[in-house]
Amino acid sequence: MKKIILIFAVCIAILTSCKKEPVTDETPSMARDTLYKIMNQWYYWYDKMPTVTEENYSDPYELLEALRYKKLDSQSSYVMDYDAYMAQMQGTSVVHGILLRLDESKKARIAMIYRNSPLYASGVRRGWIIKTINGNDIADILIRNDSKKLAEVLGPSTAGVTNVFLFSPPGQADISITSTKSLFTVNTVILFDTIHLSKGAIAGHLVLSSFGGSTSDELKTAFAFFKANNVTDFVLDLRYSTGGWFSPGKELASYIAGSSATGSVYAKLLYNDKNQNLNKTLAFVSTDYPLAVSKLVVITSRSTLGTAEVVMNGLYTKINTVVSVGDTTAGDPASLTGWPCLKKYYFWLVTSKIVNSLDQDFYDGFPPDKREVDDITREFDNRQEKCLKEAIQYLETGQFSGKAENPFNRSVQFSEDHYMKNDIIF
Repeated sequence: MKKIILIFAVCIAILTSCKKEPVTDETPSMARDTLYKIMNQWYYWYDKMPTVTEENYSDPYELLEALRYKKLDSQSSYVMDYDAYMAQMQGTSVVHGILLRLDESKKARIAMIYRNSPLYASGVRRGWIIKTINGNDIADILIRNDSKKLAEVLGPSTAGVTNVFLFSPPGQADISITSTKSLFTVNTVILFDTIHLSKGAIAGHLVLSSFGGSTSDELKTAFAFFKANNVTDFVLDLRYSTGGWFSPGKELASYIAGSSATGSVYAKLLYNDKNQNLNKTLAFVSTDYPLAVSKLVVITSRSTLGTAEVVMNGLYTKINTVVSVGDTTAGDPASLTGWPCLKKYYFWLVTSKIVNSLDQDFYDGFPPDKREVDDITREFDNRQEKCLKEAIQYLETGQFSGKAENPFNRSVQFSEDHYMKNDIIF
C-alpha cells in the first residue's frame, strides 16, 4: 500500500549498516538493528514506541510490528523488499492488472482494470462478472476472504504465468479468456472525459488510481483536454486512490484550484520534536492548464487515503464548493520517508504528518456528504453509475438525491496492484 512518500537522498551517520553489502545470513539482523536506530530518531511517534529487546526479533519485519504506534499507525509504516521497490519505481507490474470486488449480490466483478494490462487488451472492462479462474469459483473465494487461496489460484507475479478466466460480460454470453501475465507500464489516470450538464456548463471527470511516477505526465494530458473544453466544474474520482508520491498530488490540486491559488499554502509537513528543523510549508504550484474550478465533487471510499486525502484537505481551503459522495476516507495524514538497506530491504516509516493551511489533519477521514455504494456493475463513465449519477445531480441542482439511502455494505477488495489497500499481489 502506498502513502504520502518522500525519499531521503543521502544516508545519515547512524545508517552505516545500510551500505550496499552482499546478502548473507546476518543480513536480517543487521537490517533489524538499523531499523531500530532509524525509528528512534525519525519515527513520528518514537516517544510512544514500547521498550523492546532487539535481539528478540529475527528481522526488520518483526521489529517494526513490535515498535509501531498502532493507534495511528496500524499499517502505514512498512518494510518492503528492495527489488520489488525498484520495480515499482519503474512504474511496471507483472500481473493481469485487475482489481476484484464483490457486488451487492455477492458476484465477483472487475472493479478496475488498467488499460495497459493484458486483460484490457482482450476487451475486459469494469463491471464484468468473473465466474471462475482456472475452474475455481472466485466469488466463493472472495466471500470466504481466502487471500491465500486466491493467490494460489492466480499464481506468482511472474511473466509467462497463464490463467484461464470465465467472464460474464453485461448483456452478453459467457466468454473464456486465457491471459498471460506480462510486464506492463501502469497507468494511474484510469479515465478522463467531460460531462455536459443540463444548464450548459461542462464538468471535467477524472478517475485516478494512485500518484506514481507517470502521474504527472498523465495529468498534463488530461488537463490540457479539460482546458481546451472550457471545464468549469469537476468530478474527481478517488475511490480507489490509495496514495503515493506527494508531488503529483500537489500538481493535481493546483490544476483544479487554478492560478489564483499559486504560491498559497497547499500543505504543511510537521516532524517529531527531534526534527523540527525539517518542518516545511508547501505551496500550490503554477501549471500549464489551470482550471479555477468553482464546484468540485469528490468520489471517495474507505480506500481513499494518503495523498488523495491531502489533495482534498488542501482544496477545501481554496474552492468555494467541495462535496463528496461515497464512503468515509481512510484517515491517513501520514508522510513516509524511505531508506534503502543492504540492497535487500526498503524501510518506509511515518516521519511527519500533513495538515492544510488551517492546520487541519484528517485522522478521522472525510465523511461523505452523500453516502452511496460503489456501483461496480457499471463502468466509471456510465452516467447511471450510482456515485457518478449523484455527482452529476449535485452539479446540476446543488443537492444530492433526496431518496432514502440504500443499505450500505462495504466490500473487501482484492487486487494484483501493490498500490491498492487490502491488496493481494499475484
